[in-house]
Amino acid sequence: MTETIVQDKIDLCPPALQAIIEEFREAPPRDRMEYLIEYAMSLPPLPERYAAARDQLEQVHECQTPVFLATEINDGAVHFFLDIPPESPTVRGYASILAEGLDGATPEAILATPDDVYMLLGLHEVITPQRVRGLHALLAYMKKQVRSRQ
Repeated sequence: MTETIVQDKIDLCPPALQAIIEEFREAPPRDRMEYLIEYAMSLPPLPERYAAARDQLEQVHECQTPVFLATEINDGAVHFFLDIPPESPTVRGYASILAEGLDGATPEAILATPDDVYMLLGLHEVITPQRVRGLHALLAYMKKQVRSRQ
């Protein structure tokens, strides 16, 4: 991918996600894994309303890790809630990046976000292709839930 194409894709992302992508792109590959682990530790716990009713969350079946997702749209702002075990730092970290980078964005901004955010972050250079498939699926589920709630 040329740098112009990459920048065009980054520009399609909400500003908070753009900032995270830039942070990752400026880091050498070995540091990206450390950043991913830091994000994994910062994923907020489920709000009580979901922790008490986990059946309201949708499972992302393509992930090897049990990943559960809920989406809310309030006053035109999207919010994602995820439940991922701490023993899965790669998926948990990516989910945390998406949740933080997309939080509060409009449905239109979420849907315009390129599907290959993991590549924009440079994660394809540091994780296995099998894990990349799960990461790709997570954003697809997030977009699907946004579409269904518009």
